Amino acid sequence: MKITRYKKVQKYLKFYYNNFGFHQPYQVLIDGTFCFAAFKEQINVRDQLPKYLNGQAKLLTTRCIIIETEKVAKKAHGALTILKQFGIHECGHKEPIPGSHCILSMIGKKNDKHYILASQDRDLQEKLRNKPSVPLLYLHNKSPTLEKPSKASQEKAGQTIEANSFLFISETQNEALKTMKQALGIEEKIEEPKIIPKKKKIRNPNPLSCKKKKKKPGTASKPSESAQDKGVSEGKVRKRKKKKIPKHLKQQLSVSAAM
Repeated sequence: MKITRYKKVQKYLKFYYNNFGFHQPYQVLIDGTFCFAAFKEQINVRDQLPKYLNGQAKLLTTRCIIIETEKVAKKAHGALTILKQFGIHECGHKEPIPGSHCILSMIGKKNDKHYILASQDRDLQEKLRNKPSVPLLYLHNKSPTLEKPSKASQEKAGQTIEANSFLFISETQNEALKTMKQALGIEEKIEEPKIIPKKKKIRNPNPLSCKKKKKKPGTASKPSESAQDKGVSEGKVRKRKKKKIPKHLKQQLSVSAAM
């Protein structure tokens, strides 16, 4: 199971634990529609549900639900075999009634016995969303999914579920905590947001500044006199190159000098 799905399940179960007294082993009330979807997707309900809820779970059904599934046994024979694996909870109906009516009567107004309903019946789900403290469990493709607590449950608890939060504190409890902190002299430190300096981007030099300076006409051919004077003043002596006279010319000059 993915971490995000695991966190959501734990958050919702903690909400029901803190506000409505749900505890392990969880009592999961299963109807025929849920078993039919599990048979279709080839899901082992007995193994998957305790793993998903991360705790002990009692998988229960009623005689009314079993009789209702037996009536459509030709189409839902596999679902019936799955359903008969679970424990039968006495519903108290002498004559069998439809499964949805049986479930509504067992949950009642407050769901005192803390049932988690596992059903694919959308009409039944919609009716139970209007009642507080009724967790709804259904199959989404091949994975069991616990629905977010309904508005009726949140209003009854006086809390709202925030994303990625695991603490469920009502407004009254929050105000009480603030008054206690003030009485004890505990001040809440408000951290100022850190200003992260922006890194300067390394930019290329301006191509206009890299251009060579244009030389003025008349100054490029001969060096100026001031430049020559500077060379003399700095102690730099310019050496003249000696021209070498060839040997045959030297001999002719010596002969002509002797005559």
